[in-house]
Amino acid sequence: MCGIIGVFGTDDSLKNTILGLHALQHRGQEGIGVAWTDGQKIYCEKRLGYVSELAKTFKLTQSPISVGHLRYSTTGKSEKNNLQPIVVNGIDLKIAICHNGNLTNFFSLRKSLEEEGAVFTSEMDTEVIAHLIMKAKGDIISRLKFALSKVKGAFSLIIMTPSALIAVRDSLGFRPLCLGRLKNAYVVASETCALDIIGAEFIREIEQGEILLISKEGIKSEMLEKPKIKRECIFELIYFARPDSHIFSRDVWLVRKELGKMLAIEQPADADIVIPVPDSGLFAAIGYSEQSGIPFSYGLVRSHYIGRTFIEPSSQERASDVRIKLNPIKSVIKGKRIVLIDDSIVRGTTSRKIVKMLKEAGAKEIHMRISSPPIKFPCYYGIDTPSKGELIASSHSVEQIKNFIGCDSLGYLSVEGMLKVVGDFYENGGFCTACFTGNYPIPPEDAEFISQLRLFRDY
Repeated sequence: MCGIIGVFGTDDSLKNTILGLHALQHRGQEGIGVAWTDGQKIYCEKRLGYVSELAKTFKLTQSPISVGHLRYSTTGKSEKNNLQPIVVNGIDLKIAICHNGNLTNFFSLRKSLEEEGAVFTSEMDTEVIAHLIMKAKGDIISRLKFALSKVKGAFSLIIMTPSALIAVRDSLGFRPLCLGRLKNAYVVASETCALDIIGAEFIREIEQGEILLISKEGIKSEMLEKPKIKRECIFELIYFARPDSHIFSRDVWLVRKELGKMLAIEQPADADIVIPVPDSGLFAAIGYSEQSGIPFSYGLVRSHYIGRTFIEPSSQERASDVRIKLNPIKSVIKGKRIVLIDDSIVRGTTSRKIVKMLKEAGAKEIHMRISSPPIKFPCYYGIDTPSKGELIASSHSVEQIKNFIGCDSLGYLSVEGMLKVVGDFYENGGFCTACFTGNYPIPPEDAEFISQLRLFRDY
């Protein structure tokens, strides 16, 4: 889910890269890295923590090209040596790589490269791509095609050389990536909200399987391979992307609102008010309220001085965050029959705490409604959902989950209803729904080794 951005063609590229990372902070909270060039060599600065912490002390320098990365770990521990960009100042090629996604054959590739003498300095799958690029011959595009022909899984990449900026998206298009223009400069970023904050104009999304090279000669586009199908991550629309972004040819806020409307049709409730779990359930709650006619109200207030609970690095941090992140408005809650809207239930522990909080505030009834289907399977393409055994819906019925959470009723949106909202159908496909259905577009051949669920383990 990492946030990535690159800017080409302005001396303020580094300043704009850091501004863009501010807008993408929701995509990664563990660490930040930026790289820039003087036209000869590539330089890099990395730190654990938030963008604001780097911005306080980091001395900006002028550079015509720069890239930035926000870490959300799916492979490797939350340590400084696992931050990106990956920078290689080789004799014949200098590159900085930012990667959003997850390689499903990372461990087998790493083992093979190590047997050939490659030395790894991090635990990241991104470093495999760097080694493969440096191993290849020819110009940067030829090297990229060679390297990416070896990897499997999800990758949206932004790569910088001393003279060019390159954007790449895998042939299934799992993760978002967009192109914008800032006067005479170009910007590539995970989401359009990063373009907005620096005043860049959205041009288009990077196509699935596309390699986009930006240099002084202009923009050149080539294809890794001819795409056969599309499998964009539907969970980006449900939860991860910012609601003010436009990804996968859709306005995120509007999709979430329409999911809420469909949820009201499929899972009605007799209640007095509809309240969201902020901020993830907000637009779905608005849609549910509009469709059902039940008044919308803010019943929970969120502290905006704490990050996204779902992506905190350890269970202790998540448990603490739930207690300090939300607070009920008792005068709104007391004596009311409530429809509580959230986007998803992962392990159920957060929902359980919220329901308990509302009942202690005097709620008469709590009818929980979820604007996505039950998450039953882990994701291997860049989202740290837990192992199947830790996903409550993988081994419990809706009734059992309801009893665990402690609400009066529980209803999920159906897979069919979700796909109807986004205009997708099983027969032609456009979205990856593996976390709901178990239909993996790319079999996770290294699944038994992938340190995929570190965020949900204590260490």
